[in-house]
Amino acid sequence: MVQTIVMQAPAKINYRLDVVGRRPNGYHDLRMIMQRVNLCDEVTIRLKSQPGIRVSCGREGVPEGAGNIAWKAAAALLELAGSNQGIEIAIVKNIPVAAGLGGGSSDCAAVLLGLNELLGLGLSRERLMEIGVRLGADVPFFLFEQTALAEGIGELLTPLAQVPAVWVVLVNPNLPVSTAWVYQNLQLTQRDRLATLPNSFGTVAELCDIMANDLESVTIPAFPVIAEIKSSLVGLGAVGALMSGSGPTVFGLFDDEATARQAGAALQRRQDWFVAVVETV
Repeated sequence: MVQTIVMQAPAKINYRLDVVGRRPNGYHDLRMIMQRVNLCDEVTIRLKSQPGIRVSCGREGVPEGAGNIAWKAAAALLELAGSNQGIEIAIVKNIPVAAGLGGGSSDCAAVLLGLNELLGLGLSRERLMEIGVRLGADVPFFLFEQTALAEGIGELLTPLAQVPAVWVVLVNPNLPVSTAWVYQNLQLTQRDRLATLPNSFGTVAELCDIMANDLESVTIPAFPVIAEIKSSLVGLGAVGALMSGSGPTVFGLFDDEATARQAGAALQRRQDWFVAVVETV
């Protein structure tokens, strides 16, 4: 019986983020186009004979006990299995924390997928997504493993017919931003109707045509550096640039690897920022 599994947990960006409305329970109805990129945390899961769940990360801002979403994922599957198996989870964080890149949700999804295999549960992807949405709104997307239109609180997922592979430069100014704070400060504006989004994109320029993020209206006034980074990316050759999720990470989309790498190198020289040149997956 396999006792250890190592999972790659990718980051995500949002090509589009529309806040459609607010629910009585405080959650927001959203419409997003979500895309995974190959900046990944590494999640190692081990089964132990001694009962209990242990999460280690060693990264500031990441809880290591029951407050960690990966811990909650392990607890949920152990309960479902009726098992008192011990589980040890070690997370190597390569995705910035509280950055709008979904790192915690992706780690959670990796634990659900990995433990489903290690414990021999045989749960379907759909069942794992049902469990995942109770842990975090972005978790089902990482279990879906496709570029998707995400609606509801993010759990209603529709695959896109065609999306080009894109080179992406991620820039994070090392400012943690609370998702809860962003949504609490969001002023919902009346919309006559939502713009219709295509489900197929042939070029990077077509993707950039639909890029928008309602949460920038909260985050940019509080952190003007986000607008500065967007402008810098476009000045360095990005076809378009946008804040991802609730920020503060900004991504630029590029037509080719060489221009993306030149832009990344220029931004790394300029500031004490986290910069990564990645591809979509």
